[in-house]
Amino acid sequence: MRLWLKDSERKPDPAPVATDDRLAVLVGLGLWIVALVVVLVAVRPGDPALTVTIITGIAVGIAGIVYTQVRRSRA
Repeated sequence: MRLWLKDSERKPDPAPVATDDRLAVLVGLGLWIVALVVVLVAVRPGDPALTVTIITGIAVGIAGIVYTQVRRSRA
């Protein structure tokens, strides 16, 4: 097995697969929101580490939605 191929020996790159990135981000964001509800209802409300982690996950999910929207509008 060789680790390096000459350019003349390489096969062409395959075409990129069309995916719906927004759906993946929305599913993750929904799971973070469900986790927030569970933590606020079932777990001690005074546990700041879980709450901060979940709020951070929600913020990253919202940023992901914005990013995918901008990327979709450019395409």
